[in-house]
This record gives sequence, C-alpha cells and structure tokens, in this order.
Amino acid sequence: MENKKLDLFMGTCVIESEQMCMDVCGRLLEMLEPVKDQINFSYKGSFDKANRSSIDSFRGPGLEKGLQILEKVKKQYGVQLITDFHTADQADAVASVVDTIQIPAFLCRQTDMILAGAEACKKHDAQLKIKKGQFLSPEETGNIVKKAEEFITKDKILLTERGTSFGYNNLVVDMASFQIMKSFGVRAIHDATHCVQRPGGLGTSTGGKREQILTLAQAAVAAGADGIFMEVHPNPAEAKSDAATSLPLDQAGAIIQRLLRIKNAITE
Repeated sequence: MENKKLDLFMGTCVIESEQMCMDVCGRLLEMLEPVKDQINFSYKGSFDKANRSSIDSFRGPGLEKGLQILEKVKKQYGVQLITDFHTADQADAVASVVDTIQIPAFLCRQTDMILAGAEACKKHDAQLKIKKGQFLSPEETGNIVKKAEEFITKDKILLTERGTSFGYNNLVVDMASFQIMKSFGVRAIHDATHCVQRPGGLGTSTGGKREQILTLAQAAVAAGADGIFMEVHPNPAEAKSDAATSLPLDQAGAIIQRLLRIKNAITE
C-alpha cells in the first residue's frame, strides 16, 4: 500500500480572537514539528457557527473579520487554511483566502452550495471538503461527488465522516464508510471531535464524549481514513463553541503521533 501523508485539519471550533488563533497555530506547529514530513497540515477556524443550538450562543467574528484573521495566521506561519461557508454567495470570498473550503454536514445535499463551492475552488485552485450529513448513508455521498465534479476533479474533493444519528442526541461511526467513500475516487476524512458529540444533549448546547476521541480516531485510521479533522482548545471548559468535545490543545501532538504509528503499520 502507498504510504501517503496524513491530511490533518486542526484548530479551534470557532475563531474566538486573533491572538488565540496565533497562539493555537503556533503551539500546534511546535508539537507537530517531529512529524511534519508525514502530514499535510491545515489550520482550522470558523468565522461563523450558523447552526448553534441556542439563539444566545456565540457565533464568531463574521465573514470579513474572520477571513482577515485567518489571512494573518497564514502570513505569520505559512500554513494552509480551512474554514466553512454557509451560503452559496460566500464561497468565492472564502476560497480566495483559504486552501480548503468546507460545507457543513447539514448542508451537504444543497446543490447550490456544492456547485458554488466547486466553482470557487476551480477559480482559486482550492479544495472542497464536504461533511457527510448525520442523516446520510456513505453510499449516497457518490451523488455529492458527481455534483462537485461539474467544476473540479476528484483530487480536489474530500468527503468527511462525522457520525450518523443513532436515536436522539447520539451519534455512531460506521468504520466501513471510509472504504465506501473512497470507492468514489476521493479522499475520506474522519472528523474526530464532532463524531463524539451528543447533539442538543445539554438542552441549549451540544454535549459530547471527549474520552472517545482517541478510540474512534485510531479505528478510523486503521480503517483507511486519509486524514483527521480535529478541533482543539487551550482550555476546553472555556471554549465558546463545542466545549464538550474540543480536545485539550496540549494532548494533540501525542495523539497525532500515535495515529501516525497506526497508519505506518497498516501501510508497510
């Protein structure tokens, strides 16, 4: 088997401040330095969390300010960037700044979103990463790929497993989904932190099972996932979004090294 680099998307759930983005990115690069030749790293931060449980929840700095902050991170550290967009008319502006634009899971079947994202990626030589909805089978993601192929080739398309609804307020991950999604000729990414959510489990916010992040991430890499998406925070208890599932920042380096050992073992 070919030993490709592990695609790695890491950062905070929402952009809380410019300084936090700088600090988190710098710390991640420091921890990942020993394995930099084995990964394709992108720094992640959302300018808007458009589907928060509560009207009172923090959403982020907004499109203009958020992209300005991400541009500064790229200039400071020379890293690739990933962020999500929420309406079709945001796609071009987002793709002009970041290297990978992401469609949220709840919007994964919206044809206008996929076409706008793919067209923007073609224009700006970016990648389109689509999260598989919690309501969608992996087999159905082939239709998503076909839509994106109207403008971009498969090497620019990534599908993401972020869990499937299992009754109320719970998600499970089908490890077979990675092989199924990869069968469409695209890369399959494991969302290590969102898949341990308990959606709406805290009433006005989402709960989660942080202790299961490593277990599922290890299984995903062993099952053939091409990359890992993981949200981190210096102090998860104080995170303004996804506090229950954000990984403590200082644990990130050791976890990624562990995942790489698994990846290397199955590709020998």
